[in-house]
Amino acid sequence: MAARVTFLILLFCLSAVRIRAEDPYLFFTWNVTYGTISPLGVPQQGILINNQFPGPNINSTTNNNIVINVFNNLDEPFLLTWNGVQHRKNAWQDGMPGTSCPIQPGTNFTYHFQVKDQIGSYFYFPSTAFHRAAGGFGGLRVNSRLLIPVPFADPEDDYTVLIGDWYTKSHTTLRKILDGGRSINRPDGILINGKSGNGTDKNEPLFTMKAGKTYRYRICNVGIKTSLNFRIQGHTMKLVEMDGSHTVQNTYQSLDVHVGQCYSVLVTADQEPKDYYMVASTRFLKQVLTATGLIRYENGNGPASPELPEGPTGIVWSLNQFRSFRWNLTASAARPNPQGSYHYGGINITRTIKIVNSASTVDGKLRYAINGVSHTNPETPLKLAEYYEVPDKVFKYNLISDEPTAESADKITIAPNVLNVTFRNFVEIILENHEKSIQSWHLDGYSFFAVAIEPGKWTPEKRKTYNLLDAVSRHTIQVYPGCWAAIMLTFDNAGMWNLRSTLWERNYLGQQMYFSVLSPARSLRDEYNVPDNVELCGIVKGLPKPAPYTI
Repeated sequence: MAARVTFLILLFCLSAVRIRAEDPYLFFTWNVTYGTISPLGVPQQGILINNQFPGPNINSTTNNNIVINVFNNLDEPFLLTWNGVQHRKNAWQDGMPGTSCPIQPGTNFTYHFQVKDQIGSYFYFPSTAFHRAAGGFGGLRVNSRLLIPVPFADPEDDYTVLIGDWYTKSHTTLRKILDGGRSINRPDGILINGKSGNGTDKNEPLFTMKAGKTYRYRICNVGIKTSLNFRIQGHTMKLVEMDGSHTVQNTYQSLDVHVGQCYSVLVTADQEPKDYYMVASTRFLKQVLTATGLIRYENGNGPASPELPEGPTGIVWSLNQFRSFRWNLTASAARPNPQGSYHYGGINITRTIKIVNSASTVDGKLRYAINGVSHTNPETPLKLAEYYEVPDKVFKYNLISDEPTAESADKITIAPNVLNVTFRNFVEIILENHEKSIQSWHLDGYSFFAVAIEPGKWTPEKRKTYNLLDAVSRHTIQVYPGCWAAIMLTFDNAGMWNLRSTLWERNYLGQQMYFSVLSPARSLRDEYNVPDNVELCGIVKGLPKPAPYTI
């Protein structure tokens, strides 16, 4: 009997250890350097990670802990941000200038974050200076855990496709143009995984497929300015996921992918075995720029046809495609579940914030603004100033109001732009675009329900057009010229979170802001303490640490 009791106690202890065991860790060491690249046939300085352009692909699984030791061997401070990773309770790892001191030249910093309750396709990129225009980006995928069924059969292989516009001018030259008060104008070309397909690359396939097999392609627009249309010669694409959410599986001939967005599609190799082109071309520009990349069937015989499938024209086509996207409500997936989030249409809206983008000049120089305030990054990151309880020495809260004033349409104030929101409140954000160019918006730390994009100006009556049942939960949304978009979310992730234009010249010149989401409890249940390895800068350098949060 005693032996049996001992055995049961041991079994219980072993079970408890398994329950408390941490999720798996993935470790990376990244060396960030300059290197000569020629993606459009013109030699230029690019940013490489471990001598790669684009950078290494991160292949993780839900709840993995990702540890990346980044060595900055550039001649400028550097940061990486993880587009779409929510960093639950952990804004310290977001890698934006509002949350982190940059990694100084010749030093390193170790990011440590968990892809908690997420699945899907994401990417990373540099957030400082204008580094994003030089490279330093790469794919980041989060696979579903084996115990959680995926709403499609396992593909034969899984491919990351990074599409984006590109400039032959260096990032330092582009930055000087912007600092001088001018626009960087249109890009020089388009890239697919760092190649243009314009004859300057070796005509080697980017991907191979076996006849009869189905493949997953994760397509992300990592560019800095231009919406792109993606299509595959002779093949259809079944959409299965976007920005971290499984979708209703509609089939498309082509997809508009706006800056900052990622789509996953299934492609079946059901055509004659030979070569085929992937095509990425610009949208909403007078001059269409195109890049191609080869897909080769194994044991195929024959080159790809030189006749490329044409892309769509006009905004209406793209708007109708957006309306066809639906969240797959029957699919299992790892995701945070704030109370009622699956029935978001029945939650009372506690606050409506209207965001209007604008362009004007300040002292003769071009600036972009949100509700009349053009954001600038102070020397002390906003989150650190708030955590060390000295925000009043760095920035003022709530310079903008929830309803833009008539004055804010013309007059621009340059200052840090931080808006307080109440922890766990359900909020509606209206993004209204009065300009003649398309906008694309991203929110760090969250996914939101993209309930509507419509022409004209928003009024409360427009809520009748919302999709309140199965709008896709995502992190980036486009707003067409003369249109508005509505998103809804629960601000349940404590921290300092960046809402930004993903169009990087607009971002660089002020079209961004931060939401301060403070938990009144100041508890570890809601937010982690500042990590021990975080570098301090600005006015918080040398200050004693505040009392840590506890349970």
